[in-house]
Amino acid sequence: MSTLRSVFDLPSKQQKAAALDEQSAAPDFWNDSRAAQAVMRDLSRLKDEIAKWATIQARISDALELAALEDDSLYGELEAETNALAEVVNKLSFEAMMSGAYDNEDVILSIHAGAGGTESQDWAAMLLRMFVRWAEMRKMKVEVIDQMEGEEAGIKSVTLSVRGPYAYGYLQSERGVHRLVRISPFDANKRRHTSFALVEVVPDVQDDIDIQIDERDIEIDYYRSSGAGGQHVQKNETAVRIVHKPTGMVVTCQNERSQLQNRERALQVLKARLFDLERRKKEEEFAQLKGDHVAVNFGSQIRSYVLHPYQMVKDHRTDYETGNTGAVLDGALDEFMEAYLRAKVGSAPAAN
Repeated sequence: MSTLRSVFDLPSKQQKAAALDEQSAAPDFWNDSRAAQAVMRDLSRLKDEIAKWATIQARISDALELAALEDDSLYGELEAETNALAEVVNKLSFEAMMSGAYDNEDVILSIHAGAGGTESQDWAAMLLRMFVRWAEMRKMKVEVIDQMEGEEAGIKSVTLSVRGPYAYGYLQSERGVHRLVRISPFDANKRRHTSFALVEVVPDVQDDIDIQIDERDIEIDYYRSSGAGGQHVQKNETAVRIVHKPTGMVVTCQNERSQLQNRERALQVLKARLFDLERRKKEEEFAQLKGDHVAVNFGSQIRSYVLHPYQMVKDHRTDYETGNTGAVLDGALDEFMEAYLRAKVGSAPAAN
């Protein structure tokens, strides 16, 4: 048990939680509300991790006490609890490997339909449902920042905020192009179609980064929201579009109630994307100095979802695959994410 405690580095987490607790008790703590909210978010996550460990520790102690009784009638109960604990410990051991600087951060996730009109827009909507279902199963909070509906069906694009433990650690595996092969429900001749959608994933770390944006480098437009929000949103130009001229990045936000709130959130998303761009450039330069090959290509095809003539989802980076396409499209992504992350840290890919 002491080895397990050292793997999760519980003492340092307890010390950090105590320090944040003390910080939050300061009289002027809420003078800077944004900084205070960031501290409270970190404190909440730490307390959740500590509580999770305390629960496991208690269950292990109870199981050891049962085993010490050497009562054959308790064998079934003990075996079931041992297997359950093994699953929990394996999961936490895996999370302990996510030691990247931003692995425990929230995420800004965007989906963009590829060429192909309605077919690709429907595929983008399927991916949106898949990621929302995955987040819901992990009890993460999902908020739509901006969404552009398709002309006939589906969506042209959507940007989400996903908040929860290790959101970026897991979802970083989804960055890239997702490919769908199926009989099109929009084709009267029932022909097979191939559709593409791009998924972008960046850590939502605006509270921890220092990115200065020159007002001369951005172009801001205001327009009427096309999404939900009631008459107030529809009648006023509350939606915001920001173009960052040096990079060509375009960020839109229409989820908030006011123009000011949408502008602030759009700038936060832009800063996060610029920060991620610089971070990835530095990683690529460092890898080149080391002699490693790193392909930083947002257009790379990472995964194929084949619904016809056979059923298969295959990740082209790890070769992990499954025939249970329905479960995957309903949010069962953990095996793909873990195979990618284990490969990333140099461990063996997850078994099929």
